[in-house]
Amino acid sequence: MLRPLAKPALALAGTLALTGCSGSDAATAEFPTWQNTEINAVSRMVVAGGVVTTTSMKADGTLETVALDLGDGRTLWAHPATMAGRLSGMGVSAPAVVETGKGEAVVVALDPSKKDHWNATLVARDARTGRQRWTRPIHSTFGPQRCGPYICLPEHTALAKARVVVLDPKTGKLLWKLPGIAEVEWSDAERVLLLRLASHPMIESYDLRSGKLQWQQPIEQALGPGIDLSGGWAFGATGGNLIGYVAPYTNPQTKKVSTFGLFSLKIADGTINWLRPSVVRVYPSGNPGFAPVVRPVDQQGAYGGFARLDSATGRVIGQITSTQVPGSGWWLAFPERMDKLGFLKHDTKGTAFDLATGQSVPADEEQGWSFCVTDPKPLPLRGQAAGFYSVAALCEYDLATGKRVPTSSAPPSWFTGSQNGWRVWRDEKGAVHATDDGTATAPGMYG
Repeated sequence: MLRPLAKPALALAGTLALTGCSGSDAATAEFPTWQNTEINAVSRMVVAGGVVTTTSMKADGTLETVALDLGDGRTLWAHPATMAGRLSGMGVSAPAVVETGKGEAVVVALDPSKKDHWNATLVARDARTGRQRWTRPIHSTFGPQRCGPYICLPEHTALAKARVVVLDPKTGKLLWKLPGIAEVEWSDAERVLLLRLASHPMIESYDLRSGKLQWQQPIEQALGPGIDLSGGWAFGATGGNLIGYVAPYTNPQTKKVSTFGLFSLKIADGTINWLRPSVVRVYPSGNPGFAPVVRPVDQQGAYGGFARLDSATGRVIGQITSTQVPGSGWWLAFPERMDKLGFLKHDTKGTAFDLATGQSVPADEEQGWSFCVTDPKPLPLRGQAAGFYSVAALCEYDLATGKRVPTSSAPPSWFTGSQNGWRVWRDEKGAVHATDDGTATAPGMYG
């Protein structure tokens, strides 16, 4: 799951924190496409079992879990939702959806239901009908996640007895558990990789059926001591490897910046493949496991140029130098193939570079996708901590004029990701769009 970087770090990098903005109105006409403007999606969207599910914000600031038909976008059902103990920097939690059989799936989310010391209720519902399957009382949690054929849930996260439980999606039965707090970063039918959220964070691999620990790899082994997850993190997988990013965090008391950078490890045994310490991930850009774009930072805190990395090897496959970066007042913009890097200046002419050669290209001929909103406002959520933002969305811009391009095309696949050919995204008003253009399954910017 993607985590926002601290805003000061992003400002220095000339990029934007992961917050709400917008995308296109519809997808390319020759492919099956739809849009649902009835909801205001504020979380990531999750797809499984022919259903798209997301957390939507209603006009009164309350949340609801919404399920849409993947084939045509119609709303299947909606139920009130909440968050109980989730940190604002993690963004609004998305429901979890797990296939439980051929043509069957369940959606698992938090319902508002405060009773005694329980602050919410975890509810599993049939993905197509919304019929309740099972419930579990919740004190505090970061939210449910799919882990292979099961549900992984950190619970009691605000208490000393915090733990992660693995549940049967059909019945809610507890299968196994482990102490502490962790987040799912990758899973298949047999294995789950968890990020253990601790003072010395680790990636750990567990057998999904037995809960047996298979291997563990301290992140400090890859990037060095001084890791602080307060700055955010992101993970993505490709070709049997898990690629991780830990963002910098400046301690307000000591003013010291934590250790940060990118690294890759083998899913099979946790062996470290490569590492890129002291680089920040820039936004918008692809998933760390698909198309990472980074900017190096030296020991004095000065930023270098921009580089696109090969996620399989960590090698630079395209870059521009720090001397080519324009002064200020720009936002990054990438085309569909991410073969060029644009510096968008709103309502005026920007600049662009060929990433493969590092040479300048005429901005008059370039268009790029960038954030629609550069000064997003926090969501006015009722009964929640301040500081939650919608997930971002992209708009297409003409780099020659710095103005939006009226377009009906989908945002790039490096941003939306794809699952079984379907690409799903939200626009700046929260409407959900989708197209089945046959794009190979791959993670998007948000996973």
